[in-house]
Amino acid sequence: MTRKDCVKVLITAMALALLPGCASITHDSSQRIRLETRLPDGGAAEGADCALQSDGKRYELKTPGTVVVARSGSNLEITCRHPSFPEAKATAVSRANAGMYGNILLGGAIGAIIDHSSGKAYNYPTWLQLVMGKILWFDRSDETDGLPSVARVTGTISEEPAIFDQKVTMDDLKDLMTTAR
Repeated sequence: MTRKDCVKVLITAMALALLPGCASITHDSSQRIRLETRLPDGGAAEGADCALQSDGKRYELKTPGTVVVARSGSNLEITCRHPSFPEAKATAVSRANAGMYGNILLGGAIGAIIDHSSGKAYNYPTWLQLVMGKILWFDRSDETDGLPSVARVTGTISEEPAIFDQKVTMDDLKDLMTTAR
């Protein structure tokens, strides 16, 4: 390789290293997520209070609604509560978007590191339908544009209150003490 060829390669490499990451150009640092709550039979359970958390940030909304969250490589944990139904829980999995792959192919490690650190390299599923009484798992890779994300049921939430949630007073025990004599 001639000296002239070495200089061309060096200049090209430096220019690529200085380019901003692909995801930084194509994606904002935040993302809109549509959230709905449903009953197990498919009917709407409107008016649930939902909290979404990721990377120490918390977002709240009442369903149905849309919330803007910061993009992140961390999953989004969601809990929805409604006075008439058992709560709903879900995990929305964050996945690398096409901009991250563009970084790896074109921009190299510097752009990938920048976009990973800022969260711009990741997307959450965009339309979530939580089911009251269920624990769901939403994966961005299962999403079809224009449709609610496909959910996997990973558990159920009992309608019965836990035993430790019930308070017992001395008045509740007085009948037991008189019959024991």
